[in-house]
Amino acid sequence: MFNIVLLEPQIHTNTGSIGRMCVNANCVLHLIKPFGFIIDDKHLRRAGLDYWARLDVRIYENLSEFYAKNAAAGKRSFFATTKTDNLYFEASFEPGDYLFFGREDAGLPVALLKENENRCITIPMSPEGRSLNLATSVGIITYEAIRQNFKHFNLRKGIK
Repeated sequence: MFNIVLLEPQIHTNTGSIGRMCVNANCVLHLIKPFGFIIDDKHLRRAGLDYWARLDVRIYENLSEFYAKNAAAGKRSFFATTKTDNLYFEASFEPGDYLFFGREDAGLPVALLKENENRCITIPMSPEGRSLNLATSVGIITYEAIRQNFKHFNLRKGIK
């Protein structure tokens, strides 16, 4: 299992889609306020379909509360950003890792990235692009982490 951490998510459809992915990937979703939407917004639930009721979601008032309740996050975390040259597929993920993603409009805070410079990772993109959709980025990195550790996961290989 991996821990997906969204710091101040702003778009309900992204968060709903990420929640759906977390259920399918056996991941915990950690949401750190403030949000750009209301958590019980019908659109958030629609994006997550009927998966939202089965999602292990944990909500925090701020980053300090998150770290106080998740001591392991200080040791095994990765921070997705466009502000590094460290490629996500060159990182070595382990079950239980925390994968951090920032706001759709701003990414993760620069101070947080500087504190964790050696654990920042990026998804390569063409020179014409600035960034990827948050839900897409979370899916890419999460499934690379699963690929590296597939034997530890109880995931089916297909529908029969």
